[in-house]
Amino acid sequence: MRTFKSVFVAIGAIGPVIYGGTLLYYFLDISGSLRNPKSIGLTPTLLGVGVVGLLFCIPLVPKIVRIFARLRSSGSDAPDDESGFDADAAIARYMAQRSPQAVPGSPAARPTFGGGAARRPGFGRRVR
Repeated sequence: MRTFKSVFVAIGAIGPVIYGGTLLYYFLDISGSLRNPKSIGLTPTLLGVGVVGLLFCIPLVPKIVRIFARLRSSGSDAPDDESGFDADAAIARYMAQRSPQAVPGSPAARPTFGGGAARRPGFGRRVR
């Protein structure tokens, strides 16, 4: 799904490049050849449109490279989770080490220092 999103972002980045290329083609078509823009004064316009088109290519190139890198990495035979951590096994170990007297959902009693009644565990501001 992320690859499809990247493709749509790349297509959005191609839009300005295509627009600049169309302007470049239009101004070259008006002059008739590559020699005539100088005679009719379109050389600065063509250079400006060409430079702006190159600037629009700067964000486009990394997006295209990122798309091909994802396609190449998704085609490999490596497992998705390379860390080797198994969450289900960790939960099973935790539940096995837990004392059988503990009732799920009830907080454990805290020891008190001073002989008074144990305080109820709470969340938030302390009330004295």
